[in-house]
Amino acid sequence: MSRARIRFGGRRTPAGYLFELSGGALCLDLANTVDERTSRRPIELLERYDDLLNWALQAGAITRADAAALAAEASRQPEAAEAALVRARRLREAIFSICRATAGRRPVPSSALATLNRAVAGSLANRRILVRGRTFSLSWREGEHPDLDRVLWAAAAAAADLLTSPDLARVKVCPGSGCAWLFLDRSRNGTRRWCDMSVCGNRAKAQRHYARVSAAVPHL
Repeated sequence: MSRARIRFGGRRTPAGYLFELSGGALCLDLANTVDERTSRRPIELLERYDDLLNWALQAGAITRADAAALAAEASRQPEAAEAALVRARRLREAIFSICRATAGRRPVPSSALATLNRAVAGSLANRRILVRGRTFSLSWREGEHPDLDRVLWAAAAAAADLLTSPDLARVKVCPGSGCAWLFLDRSRNGTRRWCDMSVCGNRAKAQRHYARVSAAVPHL
């Protein structure tokens, strides 16, 4: 079973999956929707458009009303929903590549940056300023039919905010075996090492303990 999601009773239910949101930023949580990313068998957590909606709802990128409207639109346009899912995965991989390169102080892949810029352009094009009385707020464009890329707008905006903020220096890559999840290290001394101490941290401790015990056992 994936540590990033929990199947209720070992099967899908209307409630979907529970995602682990430990990235510290919406765009990093999207990047972390591949489990065991650097292992021989990475696990795709966004198998269907419904999974993308469940992730976005749990991460706070959309409201329940948004999710319901998008799910209905996806049912009406299954091929368009599949295409939107593919775009979401591409954006996810672009965010991962850019942040991983930045964290490792390596050049940013130009193709990943181009993918992100396209998504950011789409996000900005759908931003609107609303006014209620004397108060202004930013919101998303609303049309007659919900845009199936709606989830991408929030993730792209979050990526743009992160990459242009001082917090970019706090982005780290989990060194856990097969993991490579991204997270913001907000610890006071910048000493956080694992995406989740209860998972990768404990796994590393167990591996070190096994190695010490094995080394202490005399071999015949």
